[in-house]
Amino acid sequence: MAAPAGRRAPLALGLTGLACALFGLVLLVVLPGVVRDQVIKNVRIDPNSIAFSMWKDVPVPFYLSAYFFEVMNPKEIRLGARPVVNQRGPYVYREYRYKTNITFHDNGTVSFLEYRRFYFQPDLSDGMEEDYIVVPNILVMGAAIMMEKLPHFLKVLISGALAGFGQDAFMNRTVGEIMWGYDDPLIDVLNSFVPGLIPFKGKFGLFVDFNNSNTGLFTVYTGATDIKQIHIVDTWNGLKKVNYWRSNECNMINGTSGEMWPPFMTPSSSLEFYSPDACRSMKLVYEQSGVFKGVPTYRFVAPKTLFANGTDYPPNEGFCPCRESGIQNVSTCRMNAPVFISHPHFYNADPALVDAVDGLHPNKEQHGLFLDVHPVTGIPMNCSIKLQLSLYIKKVSGISQTGQINPVVLPILWFAEVSWISFPSAVWEGTRRAVLHVFTRETSTGVKV
Repeated sequence: MAAPAGRRAPLALGLTGLACALFGLVLLVVLPGVVRDQVIKNVRIDPNSIAFSMWKDVPVPFYLSAYFFEVMNPKEIRLGARPVVNQRGPYVYREYRYKTNITFHDNGTVSFLEYRRFYFQPDLSDGMEEDYIVVPNILVMGAAIMMEKLPHFLKVLISGALAGFGQDAFMNRTVGEIMWGYDDPLIDVLNSFVPGLIPFKGKFGLFVDFNNSNTGLFTVYTGATDIKQIHIVDTWNGLKKVNYWRSNECNMINGTSGEMWPPFMTPSSSLEFYSPDACRSMKLVYEQSGVFKGVPTYRFVAPKTLFANGTDYPPNEGFCPCRESGIQNVSTCRMNAPVFISHPHFYNADPALVDAVDGLHPNKEQHGLFLDVHPVTGIPMNCSIKLQLSLYIKKVSGISQTGQINPVVLPILWFAEVSWISFPSAVWEGTRRAVLHVFTRETSTGVKV
């Protein structure tokens, strides 16, 4: 007998509710697998994947902003006074990146060279490349430290030769010269006294090796056999580890090349990458979840231990000889010059470093580095990598140019490499559409990746 009309409505609602519950259960079980399959298909390094063209020729805008620390009291510093600096900039460059020599291997890896080109952007800059700025004479002051243990008479001879070329502890050069190089006869003079002291020829500049050059031959995993390994570096210039540092742990080449990471991240994940410019691997840690232009992200930041000295953080002992915590000595990969890297304005460093130089104002908002990554795909959506270059200077007996300079780690410049993806990106939109297609057909749902 047919059910009464009054009972048919609750029965229909009950069946509909049961169907919805079952459909919801199916979504909970099936959707993660569908999403995973689509993400794997879209992000792996494969000429047929959506992400390949983005990986090959990075389409997002990169900008390098350089800020210089102009020395305001060079004469007084030579007499032993505390340095006073004034930040100049930013001097902004549009950075273009592209990969060449792309070669796939049978073991699930791909090799490539990535080139960088920089173009000055006057409309985004506070100043021009022709601006003159007083900074430490890097060749003179760096060489002075490198020659400190030479016989006194030889240092006096070298100092006389430097004086003959008008060389002093500080120099007044243009932004373009400091960045991209200038011809300096001092290189040949120093090498004539101490062969190989300055092991290069041509122009000298802080970024002379950056423009129109590659970052070395990277070989990374494509994710074809194991998506957890995608973008992870197998070798750099054929090496599994470098030999700049004093421990195997510090010499290891870990993580990716710094552009993308394996998908399916959790808050317990970390971002590790090898930086040829810093000559080491770096690890960033999860800070918080967020949203960038409607896209869910995880923010990763540098832990305070990144540039800690070996006393404060024993695993970093391999990067020593160390000074105060918060700066890293990179002399072993920078021709033995007394160069240090750190966060800008010595952010997160020993306060003694800030107190030694007048004009520094460290704060997290302006000087902390971060990467906002979409956790499902491992694609950075918004990033700002900031580093400072500093030079250790002091009086060196026999080198008159160093005067009575008190030992100090003096900042030269800091730079920020900034990029972001304009939503929606090809990879993001492709993944989202693929997943929605499975469940919507001709209707729309609230499924979000």
